[in-house]
Amino acid sequence: MTYQHTGIPVFEKMDGMMYVDSLKVWVTDAGASPYKVEFLYFEPDSPMAAAIQDETHVAYSVENIEEAVKGKSILWPVMQVMPTLKIAFIYDQGMPVELMQFC
Repeated sequence: MTYQHTGIPVFEKMDGMMYVDSLKVWVTDAGASPYKVEFLYFEPDSPMAAAIQDETHVAYSVENIEEAVKGKSILWPVMQVMPTLKIAFIYDQGMPVELMQFC
């Protein structure tokens, strides 16, 4: 696993956020932050789990996301969010963890 970013929920949209329609969430580009921070603003009807919407998460890239989620407590199942990216959220060691596989 390789560390990718820390995701922090916010309560107002920020300049430069991108909208992910399937998840009903606005996100900043963690790659543009020197500290690899991603801010997330969730629409009121976002289907994502409360723990994802309410708690800070850490994100890691993995080589095989389907293998990485096996046996874990799933907050959000494996999903193709872009042609080049699959994500999933698990709850591990008392916190939400995002797993990412770049395709």
